[in-house]
Amino acid sequence: MSQRDTVNRRIVLANRPRGLPTTQDVRLEETAVPMPDEGQVLLRTLYLSLDPYMRNLMDEAGTSYAPPVALGAPMVGGTVSRVAASRHPQFRVGEIVLGNAGWQDYVLSDGKDLQALGDMPQPSFALGGLGMPAFTAYVGLLDIGQPQAGETVVVAAATGAVGSVVGQIAKHKGARVVGIAGGADKCRHAVEELGFDVCLDRHAPGLAEQLAAACPDGIDVYFENVGGVVFDAVLPLLNIGARVPVCGVIAHYNGAEHTSGPDRLAQTMTALLQKRIRMQGFIILDHYGDRFETFSRDMSQWVAEGRVKLLEDVVDGLENAPTAFIGLLEGQNLGKRVVRVAAA
Repeated sequence: MSQRDTVNRRIVLANRPRGLPTTQDVRLEETAVPMPDEGQVLLRTLYLSLDPYMRNLMDEAGTSYAPPVALGAPMVGGTVSRVAASRHPQFRVGEIVLGNAGWQDYVLSDGKDLQALGDMPQPSFALGGLGMPAFTAYVGLLDIGQPQAGETVVVAAATGAVGSVVGQIAKHKGARVVGIAGGADKCRHAVEELGFDVCLDRHAPGLAEQLAAACPDGIDVYFENVGGVVFDAVLPLLNIGARVPVCGVIAHYNGAEHTSGPDRLAQTMTALLQKRIRMQGFIILDHYGDRFETFSRDMSQWVAEGRVKLLEDVVDGLENAPTAFIGLLEGQNLGKRVVRVAAA
């Protein structure tokens, strides 16, 4: 279903999910397209970012860095949009901007959250390989993980929006990179296309034994974005002085492992102490002020030089965002998943 000039489609939160979200937890509504007042712009969504953090915002409690989505309100999300109408002196009609329109065709903005994208050849990259997910990989790996040449870096969700960039940057810094991904095809892609040294299928039996064999000298950096059984396999292999940046624990977002599975607390705390491990959680929103400019310069250069390949998993149609999001939480994506809402 294509966009219309007078109708704003929006996907709103209908229910608080219990476990993995379903298509019944959201609904598609149609409203009139709003008109901008003085100092506002009307944005028409071109691309919508789908990210795991959105699952947390569907819960009533929300997070420490963002309030929950209210029932009946549009789902939140980063977007690339075109200015459809403007009464703002800094933005002209037709300009393409990065913003936060969420899961809808149109939104009004006062311009404070907008960033003009200029002549970026592929605007959707601002949502992935040149935007927040890659920035997460950059800060977490380089500032917290601090990989050294010859060390072993392990990253889960190795072909996802964050993990794929973590592994490529780690290789650029001279580390040996072991990825963990969901499926043989993804693992093949990580090794043959992204340059990982090894990639293990987390669905295959004996993950812990396979990881131990792949890391004979232990693990110096583990980039944590999954948790669950992957962390169980990693923990015994962490070396003295290992670093563990934590940007997400997607295995726990749907609540399934909150009430089942082993109690890892004693084992984890003992390992942290005895091996002097540094495990640090971080929220990328905290780092835009002092690190984004450097990231943008470095990543643009690495992409231009072919050191980092950007992966996009594009789904067409706003109406397909719910199923695409559920698939993301189930690990169906290869690279950064975005919804193409309209042609640029």
